[in-house]
Amino acid sequence: MNQQTQGIAEHGSRPEPDLSVRNFTVLLSSTPRGARLARLLAVDTLRSWGLPHERASHVIAELAANAATHGRLPGRSFRLTLYVVGATLRIEVTDTRGERMPEPQVPYPEAESGRGLLLVEVLADRWGVAEGRFPRKTVWAELSFTPPEPASSCSGAVDD
Repeated sequence: MNQQTQGIAEHGSRPEPDLSVRNFTVLLSSTPRGARLARLLAVDTLRSWGLPHERASHVIAELAANAATHGRLPGRSFRLTLYVVGATLRIEVTDTRGERMPEPQVPYPEAESGRGLLLVEVLADRWGVAEGRFPRKTVWAELSFTPPEPASSCSGAVDD
């Protein structure tokens, strides 16, 4: 018996905290369709990881739409990357327009666009821009969440 197996045998089976780092990355076309696909794939991934996705889906939609609109170069894709470390989700969207840095704008009240980064600012705990190897830049956002409870190892119904 190795030490890890022996420890379980001596102390019973206790769930260990999940210290793994989860990640997902995908290249998508710099088009409105690519931006929609980024949101759909991210929501599906977060669901499969058992994590909340409501706030994240809005942040991803805005960052991906910005990459497809303002970070677009013909024939170049953008990259969506998700990392989960502990109770933090980090969203990264990398495009090939490093010379065009995003800046939150205060749009005119009647304007139909221009509020994306304001939404990111409200929904994310932190966000920023990292300059990559030219011509790339990465716009990132971090969202904290409550980790899901480990599944109970007990079987059967609980009586009231």
